Amino acid sequence: MGRDLLTELLDRNDEHVASAAASDLAAQRDGQRPPVVSVCCSDSRVSQEGMWAVDRPGFLFTAGNIGNRVCDRVDGERVLAGSVAYPLAYTGTDALAVVGHTGCGAVGAALSAVRTGELPGEPGVRSDVEELVPIVESGLDALDDGPGDETGDGDGPSVRNQLVEYNVHEQVSIARETETGADAGVYGFVYDFHGAYGNRDGAAYLVNVDGERDPESLRDRVGPEHADHVATLL
Repeated sequence: MGRDLLTELLDRNDEHVASAAASDLAAQRDGQRPPVVSVCCSDSRVSQEGMWAVDRPGFLFTAGNIGNRVCDRVDGERVLAGSVAYPLAYTGTDALAVVGHTGCGAVGAALSAVRTGELPGEPGVRSDVEELVPIVESGLDALDDGPGDETGDGDGPSVRNQLVEYNVHEQVSIARETETGADAGVYGFVYDFHGAYGNRDGAAYLVNVDGERDPESLRDRVGPEHADHVATLL
């Protein structure tokens, strides 16, 4: 089984080599200037390059972690994570896209921890989920009078998917509070493959631009041709 998987990886790389344009790779050998850094939740179902139809190297600087978090802690201080700060500070990258996704297991684990007091046993996973717990707690307070239900099986969206969007807003805010993030355009999206925002599986729904959350304002920003990409569960 292990060997079969290993050879599949090599086969897939052969396909990549065959399809890669030599000129595209040659243009990137001496450095990079990606216009966008994308921070997405680490999830095999959510492809950062795939969702933006990236077909060439050099366009998207990708960073991924549990819960699409933009910050780390250094000497007790919250700072912009290195994988986010690096392109913004050193490669001329102008925009940060924070991408949550429906059905997020990390947000679900943080929600469970808030309700039961139990965190995941794996130390690294536990540490990441712990970072989301305060956000989920404040999100639940904000949703006290909201329309969500536990599962989304009723008329309203699920609490978990609402908290996914809430977390995106919080991560946008955290990024914009840093010196490096304040100089960038910061966009918040939720990648939907559960039909929570609309009927297009794989659509990235815009929920935040530089702290602006009002759907009508966001639709004005993107124009009528992309107005169907703007939605909110909050």
